[in-house]
Parts: sequence; C-alpha cells; structure tokens
Amino acid sequence: MGLFLAIQTNAQRPTPTVVGEEKVYLLGADSITFYKQTDGNEVRRVKGRVTFQHKGAVMHCDLAIHNVFSNALEAYGNVKIVQGDTVTITGDTLFYYGNNRLAKVSGKTVTLKDRKRTLTSNRIEYDMASGIAFYPNRGKTVDAENTLTSKQGYYDTRTKISTYYKEVKLVNKKYTLTTDTLVYNSLTKVADFRSMTKVTSKDGTVVAKNGSYNTETGESVFRTRTTIDNPDYTLTGDSLTFDNLNKRGFAKGKVELVAKNNETILNGDFGQYDGKLGKSKVWGHALTRTVIAKDTLFMTADTLYSVEIKMDSISSTSKSQKLAQKSNKSDTSSAQKPRHLIGYKNVLLFKRDLQSKCDSLIYNSLDSNITFLKKPIIWSKQYQMEADSIIAQLVNQKLRTMYLRAKSFIIARDTLLNYNQVKGRRITASFDDSTRLQKVFVEGNGESVYFIADDVLKPMGMNRVECAKMTLNFKQNQVKRIQFVGQPEGKFIPPQNVKAEEKQLEGFNWRDQEKPTKEGIFAKANFKPNPPNTVKAIEKVPEKLMPTVKKTLPKSKVKSKTKKL
Repeated sequence: MGLFLAIQTNAQRPTPTVVGEEKVYLLGADSITFYKQTDGNEVRRVKGRVTFQHKGAVMHCDLAIHNVFSNALEAYGNVKIVQGDTVTITGDTLFYYGNNRLAKVSGKTVTLKDRKRTLTSNRIEYDMASGIAFYPNRGKTVDAENTLTSKQGYYDTRTKISTYYKEVKLVNKKYTLTTDTLVYNSLTKVADFRSMTKVTSKDGTVVAKNGSYNTETGESVFRTRTTIDNPDYTLTGDSLTFDNLNKRGFAKGKVELVAKNNETILNGDFGQYDGKLGKSKVWGHALTRTVIAKDTLFMTADTLYSVEIKMDSISSTSKSQKLAQKSNKSDTSSAQKPRHLIGYKNVLLFKRDLQSKCDSLIYNSLDSNITFLKKPIIWSKQYQMEADSIIAQLVNQKLRTMYLRAKSFIIARDTLLNYNQVKGRRITASFDDSTRLQKVFVEGNGESVYFIADDVLKPMGMNRVECAKMTLNFKQNQVKRIQFVGQPEGKFIPPQNVKAEEKQLEGFNWRDQEKPTKEGIFAKANFKPNPPNTVKAIEKVPEKLMPTVKKTLPKSKVKSKTKKL
C-alpha cells in the first residue's frame, strides 16, 4: 500500500520541482497540495489562478492536477492556452500531455482564436508541436468573409489550411457552398473539394465533384463533369473553369450550354461563355438546337456563336426589320432576350420546312431573318435555291420571303417530276402559308424553263424564256402565269420535240441527295440525343411527306406587257 504525504501552502510562484524546458513548469497558483508516493512520483494539486508554461505556451485554469513524472496535467475551470502571439484556446477542461505536447480541451464552448479566424466546438485536440488542431465533433470556423461548419475537421495554425469532413457548409455573403470533404486555405481563400459539391449564389448554382473555388474572387477550376446553372443559362462540361467576377466560363468535353430564355442548346467539344458581353461560343463537333415557335432548328458548324443583341442596336433597326419584328412579336415572350445565332464554316441546317448547306449563317431572333453566306444552297419542300448569299425572312416563324443575291438559281420540282427553273442576278421568292412557292421575281439577266400541263396533268410542252425582269406565279409547284418587264425572248417546245439538253438552264444541278437531315446533323456532330424524359424535349416530329395532289391543275397562262408566247 502506497504512502503519500500531503502538504498545503499558499504561494504565487512556487519553485519548480523539476527544472528544464522539456518539463511542464508551474509558474504560479494560490494554493498547492503535494502528493508523494513510494515510487518517487510527485503529483501536485494546484488551485486558484493557476499558470503553467511549456515550450513557449502558457496555460491558465482554476484547478489543476499536475503529474510531474508523466509530465502531464489535468486542468479545470476557465481553461486558457496561449501559444506565442497567435493562438489562444479557451474551454472548461484540459488534458495536457507534455511529452508529445498534445492538449485536449473540452467544454460547453471551446474556442481556438488565431488572429483573423476563430474555431469553435465542444472539443478541440491541439498538437502544439505541429500547430494542428482537430475537432472530432461539430465545429465552426469564422473569419472576416466566411463561416465554415462541419462534423469534423483539422486546422493547421501555421499554414492556415483547414480540412473539413461530413456535412461541410461554407457561408459567404455572396454564396453558400455545401460538400462532404473540403480543404480550405485561409491565406489564398481557395477551397478544394473532392466530393459532390454545390455552390449556390444569387447568380446561380454550381454542382461539381472535384475542383477548386476561390471564395474571394469567385474563380473556379472543376476537374470532373460540372454544371453551372443560373437564371439565364446552364453550362456543363467534363472539366470547367469559371470567373464569377467577370462572368466568364470555359468548358471542355461533351459541352452543353442551354440558353433558357431563348430555348437554345449548344453542344460541342469546347465551350466559352461571357456573361457581361452576352456571348457564347462552342466549337468541335458543334451543334445547336433552338426552338422556333412549334418547330426546332438544328444546326452544326465548325464553330457556333450565340450573341445577345444589345438595346442600342435594336434602336437603330431598319424600318423593314421593325415590320418583321412586329409580325413575329407574338412568338417572343418578354422574358426572351433577342440574339444572333451564328454558324461559322461548314454549316448544315435542318428545320421541318427549310434545310441548308453554306459556309456561314446568321439567325436574328429579333426579326426572324436568317442570312446564308458564301454560295449557300437551300431546300424547302420541293424547291432548291442557290446564290452567292441568301436572306430568308420568317413571319410568325414560317418561311415567307427569300432574297437571293448574285448568281441566283431556283429549281422547283413539280408533280410530274419536271424541273421548273429560274435564274438571274437577283431573285425574290415568296411563299404561302404552307411554305409553297408562290411568286418569283427576277431582276437582271432573267432566264426561265418551265413545263406546262393540262387539267389532267398531261404534259403540253415546255417554255424557255429570257428577259431582264420577270415575275413567275406558282400554284402547287406548277407555273400558273408569267409576267415580263421589257422585251422577252423565248420559245415554246411541244413535248415530243423537247431535247434533254433543253430541259436545263446553264448551271443546273439538282443536289437533293445533299439535303441535310436531322440524323445526318447529329452524326456529323457526334451527338447522341438524351433518352426521353431526361431533359426538356425540344425535338419535333419529322417532316411529313408531300400530300398527293387531289385536284387537277389549271392550264398554264402566260402574260406579258409586250407580247404573249
């Protein structure tokens, strides 16, 4: 049975039992009780304004049990640890192990203050040797900009790097970040995460699994498939960088950019977004799908752009454009922002009533005009149109007028599979409500070939006409009448006398096999549509076959201001 000796004294600064900086040193207390056992171990009970020192750290409490042999102590009441001029820890209870310099502080509220930040929990284990604090229970870190909470975490007081685990939440006045694992550098303000993470702000939401986020500048790097979602657009890619301050994003790998207000989706290998300028760019297997009324326009190109039309450009809109805008206003909600949709190089376009191949294309959602550049070719039902450049004007989202400029050529295949042809310098083609060719006006070097049939569709012959200006009126793909300005030159050829070379104007080339299809556009863009019900469907039913002509066609009538043929 061990023997002990108890001695009680009142002292402010007792002489240490063991001298040396490796031992926990008692600086002062109001009272001390000594316990001495047979094995030579010394245990002290100190009370009232207790202060210890160990390797530059000072520890305060109301009551402590100090084991000199094991170099450890238990401290109770108003516990406070001060390490240098940077770290201060407060709590109710302290277990300190001097040999490995580990302090375990617990209590109703335990705080670790490190100059500009404060860590709070009900238990903190602090390694004074490494400067790393660990809290095994829910804790909170607060600095001037952020409040970070988690179930567990580490904080390195030297590098200012924190690691948070389980139900991590970072709250900033600009955003809220939630994840399961987070590494946060208080100096660089960069948060690294390796689990599913969500960042929510007034500008939108980011969902990612692996990346870095600068909590001060809003600059982000996401290394796995990530989605940025805000009221105007959604940007997704296999990897993504984003500058929240300047609202610029860059995505790589299976990129999808959805412009919500315009019901437009851009896909490609790479994508850029500039929110301040209102510009989006996609390239590499680029594809766009945009809803126009109850139809969808599909387009692929080397590069696709979506550019917001600014108000100053709207104010300078021409009178003709304003008339077109007025006709189309019922199809554009007030929430929609007018944009230019641009396809650059190797453009293929498919719409139920319109298909095209061209070098470049511009679609203006404000006036519903589509400009085709650099020798485009356009198909609409049974018509083929070519020129150096073409402008297609849509009214109520239906093709109404086509303006062909320079080296213009229109081919219309009729019910008897004949090819009615018109060519000239400039051509204006008008279409009816069913997108059938209604009228063609030719200006400059006009030439035409058209076939005539009787009421029962029996061929009656073919007309070849040349005139500076002419107007051809069509009905169900047949020429109904023709008007000339100036002196026409032409001839009528009976069916039996029509030679093969006379059926075609110079430059004739029926290229129907090149007409783009939706499936062909998807194949070129290496795009596989999402399964049904996974995203908002924007694809429409395919184009229906041309209806069989049930009514007989009237005889062709030809009128001229100078003479009849």
